[in-house]
Amino acid sequence: MTSPTQPGSDAGGLLLVLSGPSGVGKTTIGHAVLEHFDGVFSVSATTRQRTRDEVDGVDYFFISEDEFKDWIEQGRFLEHAQVYDGTWYGTPSAPVDEQLERGRLVLLDIDVQGACQVRNSRPDCLSIFLLPPSEEELHRRLQSRARESQEQIERRFAKAQKEIKASEQPGIYDHFVVNDDLSAAIDQVEKIIRSRLHPS
Repeated sequence: MTSPTQPGSDAGGLLLVLSGPSGVGKTTIGHAVLEHFDGVFSVSATTRQRTRDEVDGVDYFFISEDEFKDWIEQGRFLEHAQVYDGTWYGTPSAPVDEQLERGRLVLLDIDVQGACQVRNSRPDCLSIFLLPPSEEELHRRLQSRARESQEQIERRFAKAQKEIKASEQPGIYDHFVVNDDLSAAIDQVEKIIRSRLHPS
C-alpha cells in the first residue's frame, strides 16, 4: 500500500471538483483519493434541520435561511443552490481556502450546477466527472442497491441521465473517467491528480 501523498504547502493546495450521477461510485472513489493524498472533504452549509447524530461544523454548517441569504450577499460561497423542498445547500469558501493555504487537497462532491459555479469563481480548480460504462449498467447498479422503491429508482435514474447530459457542456470538466472497474477508475483519477500536482 502506498503512503499518503500531500500536495505540499510550497506548491499550494488543490481544489478538486468530483461529480457524477448516483450509483457511479463517486463516494468510494472520493474516499480512496482523500486517503491517498491526505486530503479533506469540504463541509457544506445547509438550512435543513440537524439530526441527532450530526455535528455542526463536521457534517454540515447548520445555519438559518436568513443567515444563508446573508452569506450569499456577502459572497461567502463557492457555490450554492436551493433544492426542490426549499432547502439551501452551499460550499463556504473560507474553510476551503484555509485548507488550500495549508497545501491540502480539498474535495468538493457537487453536481454539475455547482461545478459550473466553482469553475467560474475558481478557474484553476481540477474538475472530474465520473461516468458509468453505460446507462443500462447505471440502471442496474441503482436497482441492485435494493434500498428504494422502483418509483424512486426510476426518478433517480432520470435525474442521472440529465446530469450526464449537462456535464457535456464545454468548459466545466477537465476530465471524464468511466467507472467500469473500480480499482482502475481510482488509479485513473489519482493519475490525473498527480499530473496536476507534479506537471512534467
